[in-house]
Amino acid sequence: MAAVFIQSRPASLLERLLYGLLLVAVLVLGFFFLAAALVAGALLAVVLLARIWWLKRKLEKAAAAEVITTEYTVVERESLEPKLGATPAPDPAHTNRDR
Repeated sequence: MAAVFIQSRPASLLERLLYGLLLVAVLVLGFFFLAAALVAGALLAVVLLARIWWLKRKLEKAAAAEVITTEYTVVERESLEPKLGATPAPDPAHTNRDR
């Protein structure tokens, strides 16, 4: 293959200054775009974490509301056998027949 040589003239001082300024401008813009992307990412992370915290808090409140706490008293049934020394109560159905 034949090699192709392109002859270029050396860049003038004005061209080199303009290219240098262009490079600095691109670097500064790139820095600001990177900073804006980092800030946007941080805000998005904060919003997502706040949403997760809010949902977790809401679920914990709902779980706590499901449990009902109350006071109670245990009432025992009377036994069918008469207690010792107690007189049995008269049966109302039989007391009216005798009279």
